[in-house]
Amino acid sequence: MAFILDTIIAHKQRELAVKQQAFPLAALQQMPAFKRTCFSLKQALLQPSSSGIIAEHKRKSPSKGYFASTRTLEQIVTGYAQHGAAALSILTDMAFFGGSAEDLMMARAQVSIPLLRKDFIIDPYQVYEAKALGADVILLIAECLDKKTIQSLSALAHELGLEVLMEVHSREQIDKWCADVDLIGINNRDLRTFEVHLNRSFELVPCAPPGTPVIAESGIHDPQIIASLRQSGCKGFLIGERFMHQPDPVEAFRSFIVQLQQTATHA
Repeated sequence: MAFILDTIIAHKQRELAVKQQAFPLAALQQMPAFKRTCFSLKQALLQPSSSGIIAEHKRKSPSKGYFASTRTLEQIVTGYAQHGAAALSILTDMAFFGGSAEDLMMARAQVSIPLLRKDFIIDPYQVYEAKALGADVILLIAECLDKKTIQSLSALAHELGLEVLMEVHSREQIDKWCADVDLIGINNRDLRTFEVHLNRSFELVPCAPPGTPVIAESGIHDPQIIASLRQSGCKGFLIGERFMHQPDPVEAFRSFIVQLQQTATHA
């Protein structure tokens, strides 16, 4: 599993070359969702009543294979929204996570909350594509982008009305932040080894730029952990496998929300 990020990025570059030939930029700009006004993830997370949970839909992971859900994507995203998700994260990488552009489009048709396009964005084409598919937020992974590229992709995202979540997992990567980055995501999973260290969020929250909401990502399986992360300064909590591992992700999410509310009541 070591260096899987390098493998993913190399594949993404080849994939993009084919995609841009088959579906040029002008075609993306003609899609109906390209002209829509985006929802704000930042504002959603700052609402006092927000659960803070960004519930993720993904079909598989490189380390664990396909998830055996009995629910359709439409049922899952609708259920997440109905039971209190602040936003949704939709995997669109096909080769390694089993997602697709269609997954994001289907999710957009079902819900009216912010959608994060979860993919390995390395090229401006993917930012235009995210807008055309109905995303509200793009993910920029600091591990695989230099600061100049983050600045240019973030500026383009803002031109298109999208917000930017920059994902980090070290102090050094936080230095790649720029003014057009709306949110910082601290990934507890090392994308080169896929090992999870939950303490990373606690360690890096104080290093985030003032005024930039922080989202804890990966390895969050217990409502008590969310309470602790919230106290440390986190505003959002991206959770995927905790629900997608279950035969019924919607019921798993609903139960988690109930436990989270009980935890808050007894805090």
